[in-house]
Amino acid sequence: MFSKEKIILAYTIEKCNKCNLERKRKFKQGDYLFALTLKCDSCDGITMIDKIFGETIK
Repeated sequence: MFSKEKIILAYTIEKCNKCNLERKRKFKQGDYLFALTLKCDSCDGITMIDKIFGETIK
């Protein structure tokens, strides 16, 4: 009867190529798949954007 607008939040998953550590963070403008981002906190490897997705809030 009443339609509610759904709010979708975008997230980015960064994954380390060396130790496979994954970190979830909010999407930032300019993020794109397979972009090299930062040094890994645990092993000093390089992290890469592995996934970009959205979650719906009710």
